[in-house]
Amino acid sequence: MIFKARSYLGPGERNMKEQLNNIKLRDWTETRAHSSWQIFKIMAEFVQGFDMLAKVGPCVCIFGSARTQPGHKYYELAVEIARLFAEEGFGIITGGGPGIMEAGNKGAHFAGGRSIGLNIELPFEQHVNPFIEHGNSINFDYFFVRKVMFTKYAQGFIMMPGGWGTMDEFFEVATLIQTRKFTQTPMVCVGKAYWSGLFQWMREVMLETEGNISPGDLEMIKIYDTAEEVVAHFREFYTHNKLGPNF
Repeated sequence: MIFKARSYLGPGERNMKEQLNNIKLRDWTETRAHSSWQIFKIMAEFVQGFDMLAKVGPCVCIFGSARTQPGHKYYELAVEIARLFAEEGFGIITGGGPGIMEAGNKGAHFAGGRSIGLNIELPFEQHVNPFIEHGNSINFDYFFVRKVMFTKYAQGFIMMPGGWGTMDEFFEVATLIQTRKFTQTPMVCVGKAYWSGLFQWMREVMLETEGNISPGDLEMIKIYDTAEEVVAHFREFYTHNKLGPNF
């Protein structure tokens, strides 16, 4: 018995085929023109970011949740960390919004340090906080451009508790350090209670069970609970390493 390929298409399959045919027939001229203008917008964001950040000197980047409110222990801890780093002569770079970002800029502001905000337009949560130094705020349309700005000039990364965005930045920075795509730079997670579960999973599953990372990879990242521990780690690191752009 010879079976012939089924020619009948159900309603869902017809709809998909019609969509594919419509895509093939679409006039892409407008799309191509839009993409061409996007290139110039992306270039402009890079140029503006490089131009501003190259002038502010060595900075530390503080990441964390936009939802953390003043008075919360992690908000107040971020203020204290930023204050101590500003007193050490570092500028503070944040995402420029509320929550932990605001706390970082606030600590730098009240210590008389440089306070930089790299803001991005989002449908919720994100607005520019009032503690960013005049002339040191940039608005971005593209997340990937913004992340390059975070990583190029920062002399260290502080990961406060946060959500999806913070985890994205956590693994982005960890990957850049692990692959040596930029200068070895201190990376610290703050809040053992918050981060220990993730690190336990990475150690037991990623490392020991699956072998997807190397034994030394987790040693690149430190976890502390106090502002003094964080600053002391950076101070010790830079007695043996030079300050400079990461790439």
